Amino acid sequence: MIRKLKIANYQLLSRLILVSILILAAILRFYRLDEYPALNADEAAIGYNAYSLIQTGKDEHGNPWPVHFQSFNDYKPGGYFYITAPFIYFFGLNEWSVRFPGAMFGVFTVFAVYLLTKQIIKNVNGKYVIFPILAALLLSISPWHIHFSRGGWEVNVATFFITLGVFLFLKSIVNPNIFVFSALSFVLSLYTYHAARVVVPLFCFALFLIYRKKLFSEKNLRLFAGSLIFGFILLIPLVSNFFGENQSRASGVSLFADRGYIDRINEARGRFDNPNGLIARALYNKPKEITLEFSRNYFEHFWGEFLFLSGDDIQRNKVPEFGLLYLWQFPLLIAAMFSFANKQPSKMGIILIWLAIAPIPASLTFQSPHALRAQNMVIPLTILSAYGLAVIINFLKENIKIKTLLGIFYFLLVVVLTWSLSRYLHQYWVHMAKTFPYSSQYGVKELVDYLKNTEAEEVIITTRYDQPYILFLFYLKYPPQLFQKNHTLTERDKFGFSTVPVFDRYLFKSIDFENDKLKYPNALIVGTEEEIPNTANIIKNIYGSNGLLYFQVVKN
Repeated sequence: MIRKLKIANYQLLSRLILVSILILAAILRFYRLDEYPALNADEAAIGYNAYSLIQTGKDEHGNPWPVHFQSFNDYKPGGYFYITAPFIYFFGLNEWSVRFPGAMFGVFTVFAVYLLTKQIIKNVNGKYVIFPILAALLLSISPWHIHFSRGGWEVNVATFFITLGVFLFLKSIVNPNIFVFSALSFVLSLYTYHAARVVVPLFCFALFLIYRKKLFSEKNLRLFAGSLIFGFILLIPLVSNFFGENQSRASGVSLFADRGYIDRINEARGRFDNPNGLIARALYNKPKEITLEFSRNYFEHFWGEFLFLSGDDIQRNKVPEFGLLYLWQFPLLIAAMFSFANKQPSKMGIILIWLAIAPIPASLTFQSPHALRAQNMVIPLTILSAYGLAVIINFLKENIKIKTLLGIFYFLLVVVLTWSLSRYLHQYWVHMAKTFPYSSQYGVKELVDYLKNTEAEEVIITTRYDQPYILFLFYLKYPPQLFQKNHTLTERDKFGFSTVPVFDRYLFKSIDFENDKLKYPNALIVGTEEEIPNTANIIKNIYGSNGLLYFQVVKN
């Protein structure tokens, strides 16, 4: 009776702690979600295209109910667009509606990690019982996960579906009726983000190899095969839509699009007397260079500087003076690796496989290491960190008999976690928008608010900042019916992107002030401080929410 009461009390305490962790995760992801950081062009594209679907059943360019959204001719996966549409329908076209699903799925992922780690340690002795709680806690405060939960990032939703799919697969081994839900979750991830289309097939193949005997058992085979067929049927629209124009963006950022390796080959062969000879071609060739480049990209995702110190080179993907993980996670990962020799739960092997597969999509591009494309790495790295912490706690409990010393360790642990999170939040809220002032499109909302109250027949707007037209459509709530009929897309640039140079009274171009004021005598000219001379008739300075000057409005 006493033992049952202790178990019941422990379960109640665990649930209370888990609820507290989920509340913490929600606060970190939802606080001022609609205000900070400023909306970027990709988020605006998601919002406006979902708005267009609701209004017309077509995307901004008039494509009916697409699987991939043409957008900037980069053909974004449609999953997040359709997830966002109900929020825009009920709450309107605004930042909150676009970002709410990302933050919501971020919190869901914290719970999914708890369920996954609990499934991993199932039927293992009680020494790892704290592991699921630790995994949920570490993910809830993870810089990598918080950053991509606080925005309309498709990758964050795809990571949730992958995590849920893995949990449901492991649970399906015991209860085969769940196979169909695992298949559904994996399929949804494929509809949500490009990188999942590499990670999920490879990971599912690994799961198949590991559990093939159980999958082909009499108990599981029928339901497993049925779930596979169900998954393939759901993928028909994706597969049929996968080839063609929507391949261009992937090819534009792939290793094969980078001409650097060809230059290196030609330079190296040029040192031979016969550059086209057998030896020169055998030593320096495309397969070798691409393999070396891929390997370099792949292992850079495990570099300490990328993970623990500075993140990747793209400012939008990071917080200043901070890595993607906390520095104290490094010794936890080391502890986890050392314990794997003979102590790990049998299912921990799939976490290592996941970690090995996760950077592959990002490694296939010339922009590497890449925190966004490799974001699903955060799940295995967090689980391993939590496992390492559980190992350390168990070691101390078994070897330190003085409760006071254990209490000091727990106190120091709380101090380190609290201090690290506080420092991250300080960098995020105080420094990010000013250290990286162009990481999001600050100032555009303020500019649109000003311009929509002016009576100028024509407005010339700088293209110094990324895809301004889509942010204007978003903030103006411009009628999609009108836009679909009266706009054109430019040809793709060298990165595979197109843009809309004009709609309504707004013309978007690079500002050449002296020529523009002659060519457009009755227009307002909007440029950056560098583009507008001090002698111009500046009628309005436009500041972003971070207090910095972004635009100057000139009247001829």
